[in-house]
Amino acid sequence: MVTIEGKSVFGGIAIGPVEILKKKENKVIRDHVENVEAEVKRYERGSEETKAQLQTLFDKALDEVGEANAAIFRVHQLMLSDMDYVESIENMIRTQKVNAEYAVAMTSDNFSTLFESMDDDYMRARSADVKDVSNRLIRVLSGFRENMIQSDRSVILAAEDLAPSETVQLDKERILGFVTRYGSANSHTAILARTMNIPAVIGADFPDDCDGKTAVLDGFTGTLFIDPDEKFIHEMRKKQREEQEKQELLQMLKGKEDVTLSGKKIRLYANVGSVQDVMAALKNDAAGIGLFRSEFLYLEKDYYPTEEEQFHVYKTVAESMAGKKVIIRTLDIGADKQIDYFEMEPEENPAMGYRAIRICLDRVSLFKTQLRALYRASAYGNIAIMYPMIISQEEVRKIKVISEEVRKELSLMGIPYGNVEQGIMIETPAAALISDLLAKEVDFFSIGTNDLSQYTLAIDRQNPKLDALFDPYHPAIFRFLQMIIDNGHKAGIWVGICGELGADLSLTERFIHMGIDELSVAPSMVLPVRQKIRQTR
Repeated sequence: MVTIEGKSVFGGIAIGPVEILKKKENKVIRDHVENVEAEVKRYERGSEETKAQLQTLFDKALDEVGEANAAIFRVHQLMLSDMDYVESIENMIRTQKVNAEYAVAMTSDNFSTLFESMDDDYMRARSADVKDVSNRLIRVLSGFRENMIQSDRSVILAAEDLAPSETVQLDKERILGFVTRYGSANSHTAILARTMNIPAVIGADFPDDCDGKTAVLDGFTGTLFIDPDEKFIHEMRKKQREEQEKQELLQMLKGKEDVTLSGKKIRLYANVGSVQDVMAALKNDAAGIGLFRSEFLYLEKDYYPTEEEQFHVYKTVAESMAGKKVIIRTLDIGADKQIDYFEMEPEENPAMGYRAIRICLDRVSLFKTQLRALYRASAYGNIAIMYPMIISQEEVRKIKVISEEVRKELSLMGIPYGNVEQGIMIETPAAALISDLLAKEVDFFSIGTNDLSQYTLAIDRQNPKLDALFDPYHPAIFRFLQMIIDNGHKAGIWVGICGELGADLSLTERFIHMGIDELSVAPSMVLPVRQKIRQTR
């Protein structure tokens, strides 16, 4: 048996034959063309067909993995319409009298090289997107139609890497799991895999001769076992059955209270990024939405979403939750979430720069548009508003003034709105240290442990070179957590956690004993956390 270590992307056990994804290389040959205008027209037709393919992929991803995760295909459509990209291809065809495939390939190389040379991590990541969408366009122009899986049986798919467009096309009925040699745990592909519940491992250097061989993919440990013996397969099938039984037992927790053995009730909510994710929260029996990431409304568009567009989304979420609490975080753009039409200047340290509430308080008309939509939607459900990246009382007071102006405007227009709770995210050391003062200004705290951890430890959690140093269990973080909880309770407000640590089952009991009132986790983690809550004394 050959054992290959990788990195887990999504847990689960897959047992079956390996199929190495054989992608047809886009071998682009430079051809001379006489009728350049006819070639430009051929390119334009190919581009339109590619956009239609991407629309189909978007619709499929929308149904399977939700709006936020499907947004990458909107981005790829926009790339095909980018004037710099289009003009480069058309100019090359006309001036060099070359075929469209060659012009697309050269433009792709130039653009991806440019992105890779940039300092900004977000822009560097766009290099892969340019290559992906360009390769799709070249395949369309060359008349190639790729079949993702050659076998008619269920397989563990092995590949060098998988682009988002390839991942969403996978026939889940025939994919037991997938393993790649390359890729990032924070890539679009990894996010899609987790959402699609496909056992997945990245960074596993599987041998080229494993095609067709029996293998076991352990998504929990990030390990691929090739040519295991019958005894090992039997053990792994047992582990597989045990995991399935756990999931079935968790289903029995639906409808049960989130209460400890000693009688303490915990609010168990879900983190979501789209209306489709709300359905997942309901399916997993979340008591409410603890974090609705409103920035995805902005990320999926190439223009500022209007008040009406936002209102309809927030209203749908509120009505879908049927009176359950829905906490919507205001725009949290910046850092690793950049949007071209915001026209923000490059920053050396965007994680600590112009982002989140700082943008909203600087661009007040943008902020008011979102607040009006939120207040209008609050007439249709139990909406609360949460503000990110707070560092001072002054910020909170400015927010309250703007919110009051919005409410007055709505009242003058005769537009109804609900009694909206106002809360803030505690995700900076500054906010933690003055949480006693901030607690007097708001109705609740929600602790964003992801940013609080990286700012407290002065470690960029996106930097793989620092993985060994990044310790989310550092005592300094827990001292901050206890301080925040105590200060919130002294002021009579409730305190929750919406960061990744909230779903860490090894910490559930500790959080409860620290006095936490609410935990907001990924929809798939609601029932496992409920089980831990009900086992806690």
